[in-house]
Amino acid sequence: MGKKKYRIFVLVLFCLLILFQAAGADYRKERKRLVEIHIIREGIEDPLVIESMLTVPREEFVPDSLKKKAYLNQALPVGYGQTISQPYIVALMTELLGVDGDDTVLEIGTGSGYQAAVLAQIVKEVYTIEIIKPLGIKAEKRLKRLGYSNISSKIGDGYFGWEAYAPFDAIIVTAAADHIPPPLIKQLKKGGKMCIPVGQPYFTQVLKLLEKDEQGKIRIYDIIPVIFVPFTRKIQ
Repeated sequence: MGKKKYRIFVLVLFCLLILFQAAGADYRKERKRLVEIHIIREGIEDPLVIESMLTVPREEFVPDSLKKKAYLNQALPVGYGQTISQPYIVALMTELLGVDGDDTVLEIGTGSGYQAAVLAQIVKEVYTIEIIKPLGIKAEKRLKRLGYSNISSKIGDGYFGWEAYAPFDAIIVTAAADHIPPPLIKQLKKGGKMCIPVGQPYFTQVLKLLEKDEQGKIRIYDIIPVIFVPFTRKIQ
């Protein structure tokens, strides 16, 4: 390569770097605005959740064609009929679990990996299961690329949980089931919490919080109406 071509090559690289840095700064600004308006003002108070929502780059978890919409407070399609959840719902479900740095969490429905990433900023370990194989593989690669070393993932039927690593301090389900799976209740530690949307597919469901006390007694609370993709059982 001649000196002139080399100078042009270096100049192009420098310009691309500047553009990349500018885009990153814009995303951080949009992320902060989202958290201030749609997370904090809407009642999320847990500082660990707020910090995680400020840290995790949601733009990395949406298709390239939708990156400009990454910080709108809405669900977005990620392929295979699945969505990345509305940021407020991600924050709310995370706060409801009441987790911290000593906890281990099971997630049913990896999707894009965004909810797992938000949890991974807070807890000791996240175990996440996805039933749609290509989606799960993409999420695993994405999470590794972004440096989330405390997330373990697998392809499988989340109805049965992940018994090898049970019991869990908390369980989060990111797809709507018509009932709460008994294996998940069994794999929840005493004193633990589970957050799960329950209801019929494609209709308004109810986000429920299940608590298991130290004696193993179960209490279930209705939180808010939600709409999630259906909880599926067949590996795709």
